[in-house]
Amino acid sequence: MISVFSQLHLSFFHAPLRSRQLLPRLLALMLLCGTLAACASTALPPPDLFNDASFRPPAYPVDAQQALAANEAMRHYVRNELARDGRNSNPRRALADALYRKAGLQLEYDTAMTRTAAQTFEARSGNCLSLVLMTATLAREMGLAVRYQSVLGEESWSRSDGTYFVAGHVNIVLGERLSLSQDSYESDRALLIDFLPAADLTGQRTREISQATILAMYLNNRAAETMAEGNLDQAYWFARAAILHDASFTSAYNTLGLVQLRHGDLDAAQRTLAHALARAPGNTVLMSNLAQAYDKLQRHAEAAQLRRVVQALQPEPPFHFFDLGRLAMASGQYREAARLFQRELARDPHYHEFHFWLAQAHAQLGQWPQASQQLQLAMAQSLTRSEHSLYAGKLARLRALGR
Repeated sequence: MISVFSQLHLSFFHAPLRSRQLLPRLLALMLLCGTLAACASTALPPPDLFNDASFRPPAYPVDAQQALAANEAMRHYVRNELARDGRNSNPRRALADALYRKAGLQLEYDTAMTRTAAQTFEARSGNCLSLVLMTATLAREMGLAVRYQSVLGEESWSRSDGTYFVAGHVNIVLGERLSLSQDSYESDRALLIDFLPAADLTGQRTREISQATILAMYLNNRAAETMAEGNLDQAYWFARAAILHDASFTSAYNTLGLVQLRHGDLDAAQRTLAHALARAPGNTVLMSNLAQAYDKLQRHAEAAQLRRVVQALQPEPPFHFFDLGRLAMASGQYREAARLFQRELARDPHYHEFHFWLAQAHAQLGQWPQASQQLQLAMAQSLTRSEHSLYAGKLARLRALGR
């Protein structure tokens, strides 16, 4: 029987990319943001939401402002590199060029952890949220206005150690230089930075989000990461800070509820998840997590009712065909497995694990070129350096076997 935590759904801020390398184009910086964000609200969280006494004090400070703080190395880069490149040209374009040209920052995508702007600049690597934070900080050091946008309808899923992660997408707009008489930017003199290929931007619908929401996303990411590491105390303080930073960001309530659930604070978890569901009714992520809280509280009838609603709203949930394909692989039905993996890829063609398992099915059928192609795609869509190296090694061994 599947353990209670094997089906948790967590809103997180990274997901498979079209390519591991940053795309060499101006329209290019993606950050994946939780899809549970509600409309802006000044409402404060209910007073019984937090249970501070149940958790040890944070091992290190939780400071959202550090996410966008520039260090001296970044200021030096702006003064000596970007200022020189942008002296006789558009400074926004100079920054965009620095993000992608080979002689520029030479950034690499890696989801191992969500870094602050300064940490990302130092490592020249980060996930989507980290890259956007760094871009925003450099832009402000250049005197440029910055605007963040949430892209509506963008959602992707991933899974690790039995926890499901759902992520959305935001981008960033660089505006004109700030001045005493101008605190905004002209729409026809702004530059969109988005990490999706230009073709994927067609028909994009966006909603402007505040810097407070971006910082809440950073805190929520750190809460999810520290929870995945087993550090529930630190995760609690990150999630708590995310809610206090932007009480309208519903993803943070979901994360806090999961931290409380894993910590054994069942009543607190139920209250938190129920509060979040009241803010975002019909959200299947919250329903699934709240159902597990009800089960732990022996409120099985309420859990069953929620799961019936989830089933009606989402009869074929993420990973449905993938899991069926793995069952087919286990029973030696490799052609059926390949068909099922292809159905899952039709829904999400950018998740590395789907390509990897399809490669295995092709290999079992002796279809070496197809297996090699799928492993190359898995490597391109990998989320971390370790995954990239793992797939590269498997691809080399597969090619050796094919020869």
